[in-house]
Amino acid sequence: MKTVVILLVCSLVGLVRITSGASVDRPMAEHEQDQEGVFLEPEQADSVVRQRRALSQYQLESLREVCEANLGCEHMMDTSGIIAAYTAYYGPIPYQY
Repeated sequence: MKTVVILLVCSLVGLVRITSGASVDRPMAEHEQDQEGVFLEPEQADSVVRQRRALSQYQLESLREVCEANLGCEHMMDTSGIIAAYTAYYGPIPYQY
């Protein structure tokens, strides 16, 4: 998940650089000035990208019990995982994670 977020941020920065008309032949000092606003302090970055908490074992077991009542959901649970199966058959997970 972290890798996906990092790749997304890097691609957005690259896209902004391309669309702003930044040229490669400018002096290095100008490039450093352009990138000054790209980096965030750890506290600011934490508020921008929050990591999801994992579900507890109790919550996963509760989802598993609901999913076992439906044969299609139970089969998908065995092949794709409980979260994907529950979401496909019953919608969003009722717990905040």
